[in-house]
Amino acid sequence: MPTSSKAKGAGGLPTARWTGFIAALVATAFMATSAPFVKLILVGDHVSPISLAFWRDVASFAVLLVGVGFLRPSWLVVRRTDGLWLAGLGAAFGVLHIVWNLAVLLNGAAVAAVQQATMPAIVAVAAWAIWREPITARKIVAIALTFVGTVFVSGLDVLGQARLNASGFMVGLLVPVIYAVWNLLLKRVRRSYNLFTTLFYGFGFGALLLLPLQPFTRQPQSLTTPVLLYFAGLVLIPSIVGFTIYTYSVGRLQASVVAILAMAEIPFIALYAYVFLGERLTLVQLLGATLVAAGVLLLSWRRRKQATLTPLAF
Repeated sequence: MPTSSKAKGAGGLPTARWTGFIAALVATAFMATSAPFVKLILVGDHVSPISLAFWRDVASFAVLLVGVGFLRPSWLVVRRTDGLWLAGLGAAFGVLHIVWNLAVLLNGAAVAAVQQATMPAIVAVAAWAIWREPITARKIVAIALTFVGTVFVSGLDVLGQARLNASGFMVGLLVPVIYAVWNLLLKRVRRSYNLFTTLFYGFGFGALLLLPLQPFTRQPQSLTTPVLLYFAGLVLIPSIVGFTIYTYSVGRLQASVVAILAMAEIPFIALYAYVFLGERLTLVQLLGATLVAAGVLLLSWRRRKQATLTPLAF
């Protein structure tokens, strides 16, 4: 059952809004695990980024097909008029995986993270133009804090050391744009369908988009036990669990707010790189993580006037 948006939680915020905030932050913690999983798979198998994106979408689609098809097959039924929106969401999903993997490959993970951090500003402007979501001073400050924090986490000299060729520069520009488009389409589809239906068609159409490219790219070769375990982790943890919780939060918050909260993924990535990959965290990186957290927490302060939302149950 939908929860009334007037119910108050901690700090006076509507309960739906608080659950949306918590869900978005938990989702980023899960989604951030994709970075070490992708790196371990690419190193262990030398599969192409496009092929990895395809098989990730196929496996995620298969898991949802079995789970949702068995438990609630009615959730797989959609209106024909929404076909283009669902196809667009899936296409954005597939392209996002490609450009992110290519950005990491061409520019390095640190530069790609900084490029990604411009996404909340794009979403905020687009959400204002499409749904008239207000661009408040609080949002602007939060966007600035998360961007500066991302630069710090990636390293103060990350942009100065970057040597971008034409391909890397163009891919870097596409990362925040496609990420923003995906968030906006996710918000549009989420208004009509529950989170499992949304993800089922998102992963499905994403895999269809990438399918024609597979004969021209390097496929998995050495399917060793470690690589298979890393791939299973990639599918289950960030893809199924992470994106499910993230999609839930999209149904309860403004698109621009969710986009800013998604930047909490950056310090999580740095933490996981330190714990699982042995990459060192400096004081500057810790300061950057603090700035990102400050930008995220700024959004949770109580306001005198709260936008009323009618959240979806799932």
